Amino acid sequence: MKPPAPARNFWQSLAFALAGIRRALQNQRNLRIHVTIAAAVLIAGFALRISRTEWAAVVTLIALVIGLELLNTAIEALVDLASPEPHHLAKVAKDTAAGAVLVAAVGSAIVGLIVFLPRLWQIFF
Repeated sequence: MKPPAPARNFWQSLAFALAGIRRALQNQRNLRIHVTIAAAVLIAGFALRISRTEWAAVVTLIALVIGLELLNTAIEALVDLASPEPHHLAKVAKDTAAGAVLVAAVGSAIVGLIVFLPRLWQIFF
């Protein structure tokens, strides 16, 4: 496979980045799960009329989790390329990258509870 040509301008760089996101969405189940949850959170944010400050936190955390998931995908691909045979350091790299996503996702879920639970409580109780 021929390596891609380096980007010559902003638009090419953007196209390469979007191609990477598209490929990850096609091949990474966990990324699709995170994107689906993010869409649900955004819909809930509009429906529950969260504040601008809450929007800032929610959007930042969505970007963090999805960004880390993309980074995790890149790390896994690089590790597979560098170490096609099983190796304990390859496992450490992959597990640690996945752990970073988990930490961000759990933190995001906690913030989500802080933002949304009081509003949902008012609606249902």
